[in-house]
Amino acid sequence: MTDASIVAAKLLQANAVRLSPAAPFTWASGWKSPIYCDNRKVLSFPFIRDYIKSEMCNLVFEKFPDASLLAGVATAGIAWGAMAADQLKLPFIYVRPQPKAHGLGNQIEGHFEKGQATVVIEDLVSTGKSSLQVVDVLKKEGLNVIGMVSIFTYDFPVASAAFQEAGLAYHSLTDYPALIRLAAEQGIVSADQQELLMQWRDQPDTWGR
Repeated sequence: MTDASIVAAKLLQANAVRLSPAAPFTWASGWKSPIYCDNRKVLSFPFIRDYIKSEMCNLVFEKFPDASLLAGVATAGIAWGAMAADQLKLPFIYVRPQPKAHGLGNQIEGHFEKGQATVVIEDLVSTGKSSLQVVDVLKKEGLNVIGMVSIFTYDFPVASAAFQEAGLAYHSLTDYPALIRLAAEQGIVSADQQELLMQWRDQPDTWGR
C-alpha cells in the first residue's frame, strides 16, 4: 500500500468516510455527492488519530521545513493543527470563519508575529475556496503563508486550479482517487460504481441531475 492508501484505509476504518452512490448526499452548495467525509470521527479513535497526526507532522516537516507557525482552520482543523504543532514544537493559532461579534472581535486566535512562515492545517479540502479565504485573512495580518496541508481532498480540478492561481503549495495525506481505488479493492464498491464515483470527481456540480 502507498502512504495515501494507508491513510484512506484508516479513514474507512474509523467510518469517517461513507460512500453511497445509489443514494447521494446533498451538500450545502446543492451538489449531489456520493461520498460524505467527516474526519472529526477519527479523533475518537486514539491509535488511528495518532497515526494521522504523525503522518501530518511528517508531511509538514518534509514539504515545509522552514515553517515557524501552524494555523488551524476552524473548526475541524483546530484539533489536528494543535496536535501537529505540539509534536513539531511549533506555535499554533487558528482562524475563525468570521471575526467574533463580541469581545476583541478577533478572527485569528493566538499569538503570532508578522512575517512568520505559516502552514495552514485543514482536515478536508473540496473546492479550495474556503481554505484560500483563510489564507487571505492570514496574509492581510502580515503572515507569510508558505503552504497548506490536509488529511483528505476530493481532488477536484477546480481546487487544483485555485491553488495554482493563488501560487500556494498544497499537499494532502490522501485523496479521493486513492480512497475509491481502495474501496474497489476491498469490495466496498463494484467496478461499475467505481467508474460512476470517478465521474462525480470530474463533474461534481452536474452529477446526479
